[in-house]
Amino acid sequence: MLRREFISSVIALCAAPGFVKASEPQPMPLQTGEGVPFSPEWLLEHAKMLSEGDYVPNPTIPQEWIDLEFDEFRHINFDSRNALWTGQHDVPLRVDVFPTGLYYDRPVNLYVVEDGQAESILFNFDAFRQNDLFPKDLPIDDTLGYSGLRLRGEIEDPGLYTEFAVFHGASYFRAIATGQNYGLSARGLAIDTAEPSGEEFPDFTDMWLEKPKEGETKYVLHALLDSPSVTGVFRFDITPGQPLIMDVSATLFPRVEMKHVGLGALTSMFQFDETNRDRFSDFRGAVHDSDGLLILNGLGETIWRPLANPRELQVSAFQDNGPKGFGLMQRPRDYDDYSDLEAHYHKRPGLWIEPNEDWGAGAVTLVEIPTDREIYDNIVAYWRPKAPLLPGEAHHLSYKMTWGDEPDTGYGSGVRVLNTSFGTRWQGPHEFVIQYEDGENVPADLNDIEAVIRSSAGEVGQGVLQRHPETGGVRLAFTFDPKEAGLAEFRVYLQAGNDPISEVWLYRWTT
Repeated sequence: MLRREFISSVIALCAAPGFVKASEPQPMPLQTGEGVPFSPEWLLEHAKMLSEGDYVPNPTIPQEWIDLEFDEFRHINFDSRNALWTGQHDVPLRVDVFPTGLYYDRPVNLYVVEDGQAESILFNFDAFRQNDLFPKDLPIDDTLGYSGLRLRGEIEDPGLYTEFAVFHGASYFRAIATGQNYGLSARGLAIDTAEPSGEEFPDFTDMWLEKPKEGETKYVLHALLDSPSVTGVFRFDITPGQPLIMDVSATLFPRVEMKHVGLGALTSMFQFDETNRDRFSDFRGAVHDSDGLLILNGLGETIWRPLANPRELQVSAFQDNGPKGFGLMQRPRDYDDYSDLEAHYHKRPGLWIEPNEDWGAGAVTLVEIPTDREIYDNIVAYWRPKAPLLPGEAHHLSYKMTWGDEPDTGYGSGVRVLNTSFGTRWQGPHEFVIQYEDGENVPADLNDIEAVIRSSAGEVGQGVLQRHPETGGVRLAFTFDPKEAGLAEFRVYLQAGNDPISEVWLYRWTT
């Protein structure tokens, strides 16, 4: 079972309380144990101390739980009537938990912080529903626990607790803005992504959730990250809404020299759109959680890179110094863009990463992995520092995450790329079509606009500009003859006089 399909299924199961029979036991909300002192300063020192020793993972659960089939494991799910703080009307948050088992073979230690004391969330097997298809003879011992948590708050209506964030699996987490569906994920850290030696996946081994007071709308979660290469401390200040905002601060303590590390890492899915529609037999017009990588580089240049589903693994590095922001976006927002009544891809969030300090030299890195099914997460994007992270040093960073519709980041005045299409006319050359939105800086007379089209290989046509009758924006069409080339890198933008008036469109074409 694939990670994307598995996590989506477990999340869906945990979200629904299900039908309650009269004979079922009464709800028993999660309870916490005795408190021990906690402070962010203690957690920082604890992570530093761990980094000075060998990596010791949390103990694994009994093998019988790991050996469960997915069709068995999906028959146990959390009863949301047992959520933490159920019935405490002065607490504006409810917390659900996920079971361990199958791919989640190590529990995460969960705590509640109040008045400087951390109380562990006690394991309660009876908080989960198990129907008749779930095995009854599994061992229950002290190694069992929870594999993650879900946060629900009174986002729209009083008394109705709507989910807005999930922390589940390695250092993965997801969030959604009000009215949206889960889509792309984020990670605390990416290590050696797409390296031939293999990727390392660090875990959030412990999480501390601060108990919110009545009327609070921002929720604070602390997490300890651990792996063979690094330990770290993360703090998430989460404000639900449209958009949902996460303010993230982190300190990393490498155990080894880390030459390939990804900060602000994002994971998404792209199967097809108009650029590769001919490769898939599907009634839908497009299938993707995100359709482009957006970058605001250190020079203030706005870049739009449409995502691709290549035939072979490809890695792109956009060199920069002091990036202002980057993220994976979902620009098509109409149902008819996808015609999917189940996945609702038009309601998937974009995610924008905005550093709070100068991240120095490095590259926004995009990894695109071939996929033939939408259940695969095949897109990864992150910031890769040029300098390695060295052991014996503390590395601090902070950034703002904006989940939801594409944010107004205040960058530039260039009009956005709305869509990209690609195809080949009968007995003719390849043709690209780029659609731009309308804007105040777009001249009424298209003769005053120049299309700057550059390609690293082959030959490109001069390009034809037309007014789009529905959007009022500009449509650019140009031909491309690759000659003998199997790969070409494109750079295209619109300008009026010497002033750019659009985003820079970057694209990698391959045979």
